[in-house]
Amino acid sequence: MEDARPAGERLEKVLCRRIGRALADFDLLREGDRVAVAVSGGKDSLSLALLLEALRRRSPVRWELIALTVHNGSDLFQADLLRAFFRDRAIPYHVAPTEITRIVEEKLRPGSPYCSLCARLRRGALYGAAAALGCNKLALGHHLDDALETLLMNLFFEGALKAMPPKLLAENGAVTVIRPLLYVPEAMLAEYARGEGLPVIDCGCWLCGGRDGERARMKSLVAEVAVRYPGTRRAALRALANVQPRFLLDPRHHDFSREEAPRPGGALPPPPRAGAARPRPSGPV
Repeated sequence: MEDARPAGERLEKVLCRRIGRALADFDLLREGDRVAVAVSGGKDSLSLALLLEALRRRSPVRWELIALTVHNGSDLFQADLLRAFFRDRAIPYHVAPTEITRIVEEKLRPGSPYCSLCARLRRGALYGAAAALGCNKLALGHHLDDALETLLMNLFFEGALKAMPPKLLAENGAVTVIRPLLYVPEAMLAEYARGEGLPVIDCGCWLCGGRDGERARMKSLVAEVAVRYPGTRRAALRALANVQPRFLLDPRHHDFSREEAPRPGGALPPPPRAGAARPRPSGPV
């Protein structure tokens, strides 16, 4: 029977290689950075913390790492398990206390999704906590499947072509959000988490009956399409880096007035008047 540890080491090397490529492709880390890794307790964020620490230890570029958890205020949140996890691995760890659970209970309108409000509050708390710790970078555990699901959700429900950028200056202007796992499919992280025996920490939020319903449907859709067309994830990732505005409808990114063939006799139609408004297409109603 094959030794599980060498297999796990091979997978770790593959994952580190993919993360390293993302770091280089999108200029995610620089000399002297202080990086907070947002840790919720799930497999993705725990895996990211371990993999970034493995890269940091052998990186020729010097940067710091600290694991950061936003405590939602629930008495059931298993923060002690996370403290023990990072203490055993000699990774600096900080818990930022909040009252997110209480705020959601008080502010949420009946019938509204719990997870959306919770996520917004948690994101703001993460930005503030990272800045307070002196971190200029905040690493999130979003992977390739997350990016594709977000693309589909924005396409179908928001009417926008956007996904998850690998690097984005946060609204507070003090922290840059990075997503080093964007080249990594979820299945590889799940395999890594199993091999490492990573714990899955319960956030203790009784308001949340599980992942957001629409996102779960998008996850199922991505998985279903990928089974039928195995190259789907790679193709979609390439598409996110291969935007061609000429073949879309947004006049802010393409001058449609230039798409004119000469009229009979060789004359071009007159250009639009200077300053003329160009309304965005609204589509059929």
